[in-house]
Amino acid sequence: MADKRDYYEVLGIQKGASDDEIKKAYRKMAKQYHPDLNPDDKTAEAKFKEVGEAYEVLSDKQKRARYDQFGHAGVDPSYGAGTGGGRYQQYSTGDFGDFSDIFGDIFSGFGFGGSTRTRNPNGPIRGNDVQVRIQLSFMEAVKGCKKEIPVQRLERCAECSGTGAKAGTTPETCPECGGSGQVRVQQRSPFGVIQTVKACSRCGGKGKVINDPCKACNGMGRVRHNRKITVDIPAGIDNGQTFVVRGQGDEGTNGGPTGDLNVTVLVKEDPIFQREGFDIWVDVPVTYAQAVLGDEVVVPTIDGKVSYNIPEGTQPGTTFRLRNKGIQYVNNRGRGDQYVRVNIEVPTNLSNKQKDMLRDFDASTGDKNYAKRKSFFDKIKDAFKGD
Repeated sequence: MADKRDYYEVLGIQKGASDDEIKKAYRKMAKQYHPDLNPDDKTAEAKFKEVGEAYEVLSDKQKRARYDQFGHAGVDPSYGAGTGGGRYQQYSTGDFGDFSDIFGDIFSGFGFGGSTRTRNPNGPIRGNDVQVRIQLSFMEAVKGCKKEIPVQRLERCAECSGTGAKAGTTPETCPECGGSGQVRVQQRSPFGVIQTVKACSRCGGKGKVINDPCKACNGMGRVRHNRKITVDIPAGIDNGQTFVVRGQGDEGTNGGPTGDLNVTVLVKEDPIFQREGFDIWVDVPVTYAQAVLGDEVVVPTIDGKVSYNIPEGTQPGTTFRLRNKGIQYVNNRGRGDQYVRVNIEVPTNLSNKQKDMLRDFDASTGDKNYAKRKSFFDKIKDAFKGD
């Protein structure tokens, strides 16, 4: 393999080039050296094959990594080799695996049909995914639950067993395309005679025609049904997140697999709990006396009520942490934490006697009992010392 040029040099790019840069360089050079644009030019044919081989390796992350590490010895020299046949077949996109989309883009303006290989129009096709939204309460989301969800999806027509043809009849092979779903058109151009492959207009690319369609599905082979599906909501799911229920979407055609059901959840706000990731925050009001003297208070959690001893002299806004009292990680072990924020509630509608008692209490306390108050007024004194 010593006579092979460096693949990056072949495409005219740097070693650290991005995927887009590799594809762009390949498009340009494949168009320049394509055999149909260079008839009977052996040099162009050789360069076209060289460019395709370079792109085959550099567009594949695993092959590119092996090539970057070991050079040509790190990749299979036989990968992507042609299978013989005519000139266009030998150097068509069939030689390089999955390049048909690129060639279709490169030569669409010239009338080239890309790869000469055709897809079986009656091959299995996967059904589409179905999207639904459901609303959950806060506790349903954090704890998980079972929900019955209304779903609209396409299912095989029972009347025609999915054929699209009236019972007792079958679809017939399209006489226009012979069942291939495609027709070939030749036209002259400055580059010679160019052959284009197009979808058959008679059968719409399906390869079969239905002369007597099923009335239940109008020849489509599938009908839309309203179903109710029971799903398991995973514990810990959050507002706006989506989970997938496999095989509950639209039914495929021609024996293709069924699509999936994508369920997006909308979670209602809770009057007590606020969620941040997998942690929970809750505000607990306490009286002035409880904050001053300390007390055992009742704290709500998603698992029920728990008791917590707040210490003497607790200040407004103080936050306590309850480990592993938060929300379970989705499809995983472990939980977040709960944070309890203390709010000291100022009493209202006091009687005259209560007010007098409060004034006596306030008069009996000094600055030493109010550390923040003392510090604040000390700062004011320092700030206005010269006034």
